Amino acid sequence: MISFTVRMRFDPADHAEVTAHLQALQLGSRKEPGCVSYIAHFIEDDPNTVLIYEQYLDEAAVEFHGTTPHFAQHAIGGLYQKMRDRSREALIAIS
Repeated sequence: MISFTVRMRFDPADHAEVTAHLQALQLGSRKEPGCVSYIAHFIEDDPNTVLIYEQYLDEAAVEFHGTTPHFAQHAIGGLYQKMRDRSREALIAIS
């Protein structure tokens, strides 16, 4: 299982557009084979920051995610064009 978070910051003026891209990306991603969880959040104390929790069965599912039309349209063509900065944190599950 592969789990990670992606954190992005946006300009407040882009909130509605960012929300629309996140909703579409979340909907498409959850239908992908190998996607276990894909949940986008705005940070409560910082509504200009988005945190996405993603979980996939394996690396092949992560790679597939990056090749999908919804990723190209809403991540690369949408969110990545608007974000001020981005970070990704890999997670290790506690067994």
